[in-house]
Amino acid sequence: MPQKLRCQVTEILDHGERVYSVFLRPENPTPRFLPGQFLHLALDNYSPGDFWPDSRSFSIANAPAEHQHLRITYAVKGHFTGRMEAELRPGREVWIKMPYGEFIVNAQKDVCLLAGGTGVTAFTAFLAGLPGEHPHHSYLLYGARRPDLLIYRSLVEAALQHCSNLQTQFHAEQETEGTNCLPGRIDAEAVFRFIPDPLSVIYYLSGPPEMIRDLTSGLGQRGVTSSRIIADAWE
Repeated sequence: MPQKLRCQVTEILDHGERVYSVFLRPENPTPRFLPGQFLHLALDNYSPGDFWPDSRSFSIANAPAEHQHLRITYAVKGHFTGRMEAELRPGREVWIKMPYGEFIVNAQKDVCLLAGGTGVTAFTAFLAGLPGEHPHHSYLLYGARRPDLLIYRSLVEAALQHCSNLQTQFHAEQETEGTNCLPGRIDAEAVFRFIPDPLSVIYYLSGPPEMIRDLTSGLGQRGVTSSRIIADAWE
């Protein structure tokens, strides 16, 4: 069952381009959640028994084993995230309710994770929890506008060192020289070049609507059945 928790903002990382990570310390240990699930964040005060205030959903970026803190990452896109940028500071109290969502990577299958920008947060808990002896293949294509906006790259590289069945490819639209990033956006052609047997995996897509739309169409045109494409359109 989802729980409502008061949290204190402990740290905010400014990644540039109005992209931020927010670290929260809940008043009680977080309830159990699965990689890929999300929380609702409310900025206005809440009293138990009252109506839940206006809130937005954000993927839980930390591993499920970390019960004493939470991390979310967001890009400023509208009124609510604009308020977050303006109002959130270390020491500020907010309310969350969690966990929610069914965008959960099947750890018993070979999978391909396609992440654009902050959409990667739907996969970070899964990647952080991959055991070294994980028996199934996991492929990650992770893209952003610039290499420095691949803000979870260090987490991905740590997972690569730990799990031999994880393979990763980084993409950036700009400034790729010397960064070990392929130029341009992730597309179906890149996916099919990267995966040895692209019709055998389950695809998980998380990122901007245009990315989701283009990849779904491109994969389908190449013979990937709709039952193998699972999307989390986060905008």
